Amino acid sequence: MYTKVVVAVDLSNDSKKVLDRAVKITGNDISKLDLVHVVEPVAAAYSMDIYAVNVNELQQESINLAEQRLKKIGTELGIADNRLHTLLGAPATEVRNLADELGADAIVIGSHGHSGWKILLGSTAIKVLHGATCDVLTIHVGDDD
Repeated sequence: MYTKVVVAVDLSNDSKKVLDRAVKITGNDISKLDLVHVVEPVAAAYSMDIYAVNVNELQQESINLAEQRLKKIGTELGIADNRLHTLLGAPATEVRNLADELGADAIVIGSHGHSGWKILLGSTAIKVLHGATCDVLTIHVGDDD
């Protein structure tokens, strides 16, 4: 049984399936869960010229929205605010770093998988897996659930 699980959520409807599985692997003990959502930097998400947009303001709005959505999920599950983590950066790197920092023994993440190796895991899930120092459980999510 796992004692400290980091659950990476993308805040989509698929997050419920990922969260349900994470709760199960802790024996329904939500005190063992930390939830994380990583907001990618706006400049990295858009390859076009965005000079006409206030990037800092747009970035902060993205972070605020993610924090609100993650807090709603945490409240619904009964997870304390200090175990909800909204981070800015590269998703895989930030998830692995948080897991290391918290001493997690597992990471649970959804996988959409579309082509090649991504069929099996999904690009973010693959990146989390490579370099993780704990178990990584990928939960298949997507249209064919």
